[in-house]
Amino acid sequence: METKKFDAGFSGVSSVREAAWILGVSRSEVHRLIRVGVLPTVRRRSRLVVPAHALARLLPLPGERGQR
Repeated sequence: METKKFDAGFSGVSSVREAAWILGVSRSEVHRLIRVGVLPTVRRRSRLVVPAHALARLLPLPGERGQR
């Protein structure tokens, strides 16, 4: 019996544009965070992408309002 993996299109990484939208900042701000080492990236097919765990680390916890 074959098992199929269902991932609903989630790859565990986001483009710089998607990361900016998730964080609520501009793309240039995401590039600045990458440049200063706050936001790690990986290369996928010559594109810079941001791992989901790195984005989650920067997002406020539920109930927090910009206190990070």
